[in-house]
Amino acid sequence: MVTQAWYAVLVGLVAAERLAELVIAQRNLAWSLARGGWEAGSAHYPFMVGLHTALLVGCVTEVWVADRAFPGVLGWTMLALVVASQALRWWCIRVLGHQWNTRIVRVPGLPPVTAGPYRVVAHPNYVAVVVEGFALPLVHGAWLTAAIFTALNTPLLTVRIRAEDEALRSARA
Repeated sequence: MVTQAWYAVLVGLVAAERLAELVIAQRNLAWSLARGGWEAGSAHYPFMVGLHTALLVGCVTEVWVADRAFPGVLGWTMLALVVASQALRWWCIRVLGHQWNTRIVRVPGLPPVTAGPYRVVAHPNYVAVVVEGFALPLVHGAWLTAAIFTALNTPLLTVRIRAEDEALRSARA
């Protein structure tokens, strides 16, 4: 019971981090639109928001309803991965600056960012999403939530990455 309460606090902190992301995204969206930016691939955005919200709700719900126990070493390992995924996400936000967004927004004339983690991986923020999507539930044994989120997030990320790559290509043209 005590570990379940601490886990709920952890999920609450991740939810607060998500809200901070949305504030930054709105600010960056306004910045981008003021410079002639345009949004691409917006049709999948509501599904993405819903899926990420369901992840957070599912984590806590599964742990409490199914009375999942803290899985010891696996839980601590997954917690380290959650922290690492948050660090990677905030590195992406810092490197992209005003160009970072939860939406796909391109500003004419701005070249794609190739610094920081973008030197190594084309979409490092999505690496953070994938890792967090299985690690956060598994911190406290919510394996069903991890499996369902991963199964639904895989096709979503496929659509999103295609839309983002297309936006990047069209911005270069």
